[in-house]
Amino acid sequence: MASSSQRVEKPGTLEPQPEPGSGRELQSCRWLVFYLCFYGFMAQMRPGESFITPYLLGPKNFTKEQVTNEITPVLSYSYLAVLVPTFLLTDYLRYKPVLLLQGLSYISVWLLLLFGHSVLHMQFMEFFYSLTMAARIAYSSYIFSLVRPAQYQRMAGYSRSSVLLGVFTSSVLGQLLVTAGEVTFQTLNYISLAFLTFSLILAMFLKRPKRSMFFNRSEPAHGEASPSELDKMRPGPGQPMGRKLPRTLLAGWRDWVLVRMLRELGASLRLPQLRLWSLWWVFNSSGYYLIVFYVHILWNVVDPTKDTTKVYNGGVDAASTLLGAITSFTAGFVKIRWALWAKLIIGGVTAVQAALIFLMYSTSSIWVCYVSYVLFRGFYQFLVPIAMSSVPWSSESTRSLPLFSRPSSPSSFLTSGAWASRSIPRQFLVYFGYFVVLSVAYFLGAVLGTLWHFLGSHHRPLPLGQELRSPSEEKATQVLSLQDGALSSLQPEATTLAPEDSAWAAAPVPRDQSEAKA
Repeated sequence: MASSSQRVEKPGTLEPQPEPGSGRELQSCRWLVFYLCFYGFMAQMRPGESFITPYLLGPKNFTKEQVTNEITPVLSYSYLAVLVPTFLLTDYLRYKPVLLLQGLSYISVWLLLLFGHSVLHMQFMEFFYSLTMAARIAYSSYIFSLVRPAQYQRMAGYSRSSVLLGVFTSSVLGQLLVTAGEVTFQTLNYISLAFLTFSLILAMFLKRPKRSMFFNRSEPAHGEASPSELDKMRPGPGQPMGRKLPRTLLAGWRDWVLVRMLRELGASLRLPQLRLWSLWWVFNSSGYYLIVFYVHILWNVVDPTKDTTKVYNGGVDAASTLLGAITSFTAGFVKIRWALWAKLIIGGVTAVQAALIFLMYSTSSIWVCYVSYVLFRGFYQFLVPIAMSSVPWSSESTRSLPLFSRPSSPSSFLTSGAWASRSIPRQFLVYFGYFVVLSVAYFLGAVLGTLWHFLGSHHRPLPLGQELRSPSEEKATQVLSLQDGALSSLQPEATTLAPEDSAWAAAPVPRDQSEAKA
């Protein structure tokens, strides 16, 4: 039986939803979604981003050791420090202020790139870049605040498409300007600064939502009482009416935002598939971003060219983005029993990624490095929509979606911090071992899960009247039961089935499904 607190909580959705027939509000919401997607596209227009490492090693005259050991590691540590506070501020401030903070941080990054000269300046640059990464959750959460929970998956597709298109366009533009236009890296950074200033102006005109997922939730609709108010008015059995203080304090403690977030996250992680994909996000995404952070330095080690027109970082980023979009689209048409084969598929993909990392580590050809990196990102993007589709798109579970959808940094802290003093090729050897360990863990989980599944189905108890029947007797019994059902429908009163016949009529409903229907 559902509690009254659950009844009053369900009507409170995340955002203002237009009433049926209010065409003007619906049209306004559509324009706002379009404007937000356009902003997401323009915010990715940073054609100089693919060439930051060659810019630091070239015109800025920093050494490989400084970039590898003193500048780049700041990104991992600072991202770990600002991720959770930024998420909480995003929900508390209702998205738009954090989007403005992201725009200002991007501008700070490129101002430091253009006018900074010391290692300290570049470390601050990495810190501001970590702020932009942590603030990306504001964009994905903002678009969810505009629509109903049933439309979350479609909105996620819109926002993801606009971001991928922006990254692809930015990378192609940067490569064309460097290779065909022979534009210097410094000029390319000025162009990026101009685009980022325009995207900040766009963010200023975004409408600030009235509600958010946790701190600014909807008020009870149609004058209904809040859960805490109902708890005050209705004490528990055996509790006198005059002793309201302990229960009121308990209800208030349970309604705290952080407690509610942890409670909902814990309830979501009880689902096996959601728990599996959450672990994939945490560990595989951390390894993925480490490769993305350090691969440009590896390319400079493999091919330390001084001719800027032969640096193809932008083209490689564009190719990897395009392949990632294709694999993400293809993943939507793959028909596999993910509940049974997910661990095996993840283990296989992780093993292939480990082989590609080892290829990048061992080769002396820059083109082999390029192709390996493109394929590495393509395999990762193949699993992203599958992980997102494993999220239960119910009104309660989607509140913890931002916590689930952000890649975490604990493993980034462990893998990069301990090996920051190593050379870049040896660092990639460490990343290879990291992915090998992950793939072995997934394969072991797949083997144990498959054995548990088949053993459980093999030893499943059968109804008493079914155990000693031969296959021919089973078919005859099914035919007779169908005929009896058809005849009973013609009679005034249906005949009561025996327990073993009722087992043939309908399969037992799992407990989770029965509770969900209730």
